[in-house]
Amino acid sequence: MYVKCGNLVKAKLVFDKSPNKDIVMWNSMITGYSQHGLGEESLKLFDKLCSLSISPDDVTFIGVLSSCSYTGNINKGVEIFNSMKLKYAIDPKTEYYACMVDLLGRNGRLDEAMSLIKNMPMDPDAIIWGSLMGSCRIHMNLEMAEIAAKKVIELEPTNSGPYILLSNIYASKKKWCEVEDVKKRMRLEMVKKSPGCSWIVIGKEVHMFRGGESENSSHVEYDLIIKMLEYLMGLIREVGYCPDGRFVLHDVDEEEKVHSLGYHSEKLVVAYGVLKVPKGIVIRVMKNLRVCGDCHSAIKLISKVVSREIVLRDANRFHHFKDGVCSCRDYW
Repeated sequence: MYVKCGNLVKAKLVFDKSPNKDIVMWNSMITGYSQHGLGEESLKLFDKLCSLSISPDDVTFIGVLSSCSYTGNINKGVEIFNSMKLKYAIDPKTEYYACMVDLLGRNGRLDEAMSLIKNMPMDPDAIIWGSLMGSCRIHMNLEMAEIAAKKVIELEPTNSGPYILLSNIYASKKKWCEVEDVKKRMRLEMVKKSPGCSWIVIGKEVHMFRGGESENSSHVEYDLIIKMLEYLMGLIREVGYCPDGRFVLHDVDEEEKVHSLGYHSEKLVVAYGVLKVPKGIVIRVMKNLRVCGDCHSAIKLISKVVSREIVLRDANRFHHFKDGVCSCRDYW
């Protein structure tokens, strides 16, 4: 519970105080550290588990392989993956291959990731191809992304993920005709995209924000939120923030890009958190999609200029922002 709520300190306290730790409890902490970007701590706990002669199970290996992926520790990941069958007599499953594809892909070793997929003892599923697609976006490999997208769409025709990722890669390369082709296909196939939104709990009330200046105008404190957001953006510009137009995936001019970035839901909800959450208390934010790269940079600086700790849980993991840095070390 504490891990999922973003409070690792209390999770660790409960873990340390427990006199009888079963594998479920060990897995909760190992996976928890992984989800919070603390790969080194996750691996240390895994080593301690093994030193106590407690047998790791399927969930354990997903946790430690994910830790290696999140931290870019490719040598350790390969070592653990190879040891599963030799040392622990556990046959690698699709989930483990997905972790390895993600690990190799994030490190830019896309050809090795593709080779691993081709040589899997089972048919790759949509998660495998989706992992490859995510890495293709990071490294802007359009050719391989198109192959992976085709595979995911064949396996999950109603999944909007591959369409959105492919559209984003096309947009990043300013291939606007291809972007429009992807959108047309989504309309023809009646594939629905989940709108991006972020939310925060103040007291016992959930406050949800969508991206866009007019999307949130009905909020009772909208004017105050905008004033706080403008104040924060002014502060971080003074310490070097510069809006990154690469994260605006529309064919518009630079001025419109800067304006669009300023009203992303992450920024709005963080501004509301600074406005409403008392100093000394962590600002906890949730988002239904992957956090935008520009928002990630902005929130790092906001945490510094207002001296606040901000914990953001996006669709993939937790980000702990404090003193101008993030727990993910800008690798996510």
